[in-house]
Amino acid sequence: MKLAIVNGPNLNLLGQREQSVYGNRSMENYFEEIQGLFTAELLYFQSNVEGELINYLQGFSGDGVVLNAGGYTHTSVALRDCIAALSIPVIEVHISNVAARESFRHESLLTPVCRGLIMGFGFESYALALRFFEP
Repeated sequence: MKLAIVNGPNLNLLGQREQSVYGNRSMENYFEEIQGLFTAELLYFQSNVEGELINYLQGFSGDGVVLNAGGYTHTSVALRDCIAALSIPVIEVHISNVAARESFRHESLLTPVCRGLIMGFGFESYALALRFFEP
């Protein structure tokens, strides 16, 4: 089984930005930690560019995606349409509980076309989403 963790804009700054919200760990360090916890082959991709995220998702030949689209969650119809066209499940994740944050973060354009949503558990949100795919 091959799974991708895909992160959107500004998530390359994890461990540096807003540590009170996102903590002090980098995604690269976390990814190294979780690779050995799952039997699936795990890939990681991050981009600040909407089109690059779409190109990656359209070109991914695997079994599922764990997606933290960052700010594009609330704004990107193009990313929503991409996810809707995929034949593999996509689990939407967020490190923070976006429902408890600013009101503009309360609506996700992606949730209706994703298999599920996990948020608010810090980096553990990614591991919880990956568990969905484990046999």
